[in-house]
Amino acid sequence: MFSAVGRIFRTPDLRRKIFFTLGIIALFRLGSFIPAPFVDFGNVQTCLNANQDTSGLYSLVNLFSGGALLKLSIFALGIMPYITASIIVQLLRVVIPRFETLYKEGQAGQAKLTQYTRYLTIALGVLQSTTLITVARSGALFGTTAVSQCTQLITDDSWYAIMLMVVTMTAGTGLIMWMGELVTERGIGNGMSLLIFTSIAAQFPSSLWAVGQSQGIEILLVVIAIGLLIVMGVVFVEQSQRRIPVQYAKRMVGRRTYGGNNTYIPIKVNMAGVVPVIFASSLLYLPALIAQFNQPAAGKAPAPWVTWITNYLTKGDHPLYMLLYFLLIVGFTYFYVAITFNPEEVADNMKKYGGFIPGIRAGRPTAEYLDYVLTRVTLPGSFYLGIIALIPLVAFALIGASQNFMFGGTSILIIVGVGLETVKQIDSQLQQRHYEGLLR
Repeated sequence: MFSAVGRIFRTPDLRRKIFFTLGIIALFRLGSFIPAPFVDFGNVQTCLNANQDTSGLYSLVNLFSGGALLKLSIFALGIMPYITASIIVQLLRVVIPRFETLYKEGQAGQAKLTQYTRYLTIALGVLQSTTLITVARSGALFGTTAVSQCTQLITDDSWYAIMLMVVTMTAGTGLIMWMGELVTERGIGNGMSLLIFTSIAAQFPSSLWAVGQSQGIEILLVVIAIGLLIVMGVVFVEQSQRRIPVQYAKRMVGRRTYGGNNTYIPIKVNMAGVVPVIFASSLLYLPALIAQFNQPAAGKAPAPWVTWITNYLTKGDHPLYMLLYFLLIVGFTYFYVAITFNPEEVADNMKKYGGFIPGIRAGRPTAEYLDYVLTRVTLPGSFYLGIIALIPLVAFALIGASQNFMFGGTSILIIVGVGLETVKQIDSQLQQRHYEGLLR
């Protein structure tokens, strides 16, 4: 293992890529601590210290921004606008035939879709930064708090100050998108994924320290031990796949023989990744958002439906919230897998190139068989996603940890998934230059 790591840094090209990636990551983290214009940094720090539990409306965005959202920094929005834009463009392929045509055109079409994603990212950046500044001006960014400084986060309420803040945060989102593309092109791994990985991993030490201070060293050791077991389980499931064998018939072209080889179609247990968890979290935030903007005037009682949402759908320690969260994740998993994997398209491509599954006729029967396997493999995958996503909520109910508990939910799925993919890319590049790779 150590000799393989030594070979990485003795290879000039690979060493240069790794140092370039680390440099971009350092700049990304630096931008998370630089406050936006007209933000009172002292009041922000006071509110952060008084509200250690960021389980409110913006917890998911704050998680993906590495804590920069609640600091109102120039990188406050993080990579979330790009993630949202990518998901929207991917879903629009089903609705807009033009997008599906571009997707099938190869590299030129993919470049066009990437350009659409960039434009949509900037538009979402303007929208989200405006919303964030509006909430910060109203004093509701940190929820209900007794700290008076939380209503004085913005030092200047004039229109040009607000405009400058919106432009700065939107430009920060564009800069993050550019840095992620630079890492993908000139560094190691997928740049956007690595920036998300960095944002989440940066909060691990503070989260562990908070658990240790509030619950004691014994509970901290138990949390670390359980976390290691969860990581092992996530690695096992993320690597699990159902391999469907495929054979290609031999064909003669002139004097040469083509085909005749055997391969397989890998169907992963978790084909949807972390997207269903993001969908379910976003959908469950909507009732809390609606209730927040329907608060009664001073001295009046809130409406019954606002009280019901506040009691049952705001915090994750209620069984009804957990049940809805789990069911939404299962439903969105099937929905997303149905969009991203088309059995009929795979069956048509196999038939076009002379491939077939042993014992299954080509064409329609192959598509039905693939759909049959996919439906049954997705069931344990959706349950796995639901259970992993419930771990932070259970930890919040049992030991009073933050709902952004580091060993569960979106955080552990992204950490393990990106880590595995990056290690595989380093291993493949190392094998191009040496007989042995990083992995055994």
